[in-house]
Amino acid sequence: MDEALPGLPERVRDVISRSGRTQRAFAAVIGIDPTKLSKALKGVRRFTAAELIRIADHAGVTVNWLLNGHDDALTVAAAPRNASATPSLPPADTDSAHAQSVRRRIIEAAWQLIAEHGYYAVRIADIADRSGLPADIISAQFPSLRGLLDETLRSSVKQAFDRQVAVLHEIPDAGDRLLRLIELQLPGSERLRLEWSIWVQVWTESTLDPRIRALHADSYQRWHDTIVQTLRAGVDNGAFRPLDPDETAIHLSALIDGLGIQVLTGRPGRTVERMRATLHAFVADRLAPVRPAGAETDPPPDPPTVHGKDTRP
Repeated sequence: MDEALPGLPERVRDVISRSGRTQRAFAAVIGIDPTKLSKALKGVRRFTAAELIRIADHAGVTVNWLLNGHDDALTVAAAPRNASATPSLPPADTDSAHAQSVRRRIIEAAWQLIAEHGYYAVRIADIADRSGLPADIISAQFPSLRGLLDETLRSSVKQAFDRQVAVLHEIPDAGDRLLRLIELQLPGSERLRLEWSIWVQVWTESTLDPRIRALHADSYQRWHDTIVQTLRAGVDNGAFRPLDPDETAIHLSALIDGLGIQVLTGRPGRTVERMRATLHAFVADRLAPVRPAGAETDPPPDPPTVHGKDTRP
């Protein structure tokens, strides 16, 4: 029996109840087979990473809350610093739940448009067309496009956090977890390329706007802390050689950023596969334990199973 984590089925049931939908209707909305959802709610099968992400995304909660009962519970990835200010549950009353749903639709439409076309090319009318909502409702929620750019950054942070927690929480070895963490950052799917596009635009705006700079710094710290946490665990359990986790995280994140930009901008010869190989070489050369001279080496590890595929629907 592939049992679920304690408390997870109950929290998903709560989410379904607050959605106002039947269990079958909720399954249809998030793209889960109703029988599989029923078994998971009974605790006889585990939710997949993709299922957890879709449930969290639709309900407006974090995967960490689904798994552990708190947005900022200690887990395999560092939580966003404003996680505790985020409601752990969608509101129970219909009007508030509808308002939250409308807000998420606006943010998702803006997120897609800004990632696809650039911040300065997007208008309220475009967001209205993409979201299917009237322009006056969007303007009432977000009087300025600058506020929507802030929300697209927060959305990207939540997406990354949810993806990391959902995929990594069942990987006990820190070395394996770091390789999978790297894999989850590769711009190898359309969704992740769009996420990278948001980050590149936020980096540009951060050079000009101190307010965006502060928001970006807080968001980027979460990513840095996640790498540090993984490296420290690897040093403690012998997966990595003795090293300074903070300094190594600076080097690794800089390498990921630089390679990601080269892939995103189409530099000749800079592919996702090349990016993966370069990052794996960094881990092998700089992080792996130093073996005594003459010692036999282990066979190369199997390649990661994600291969750049987005775990979102």
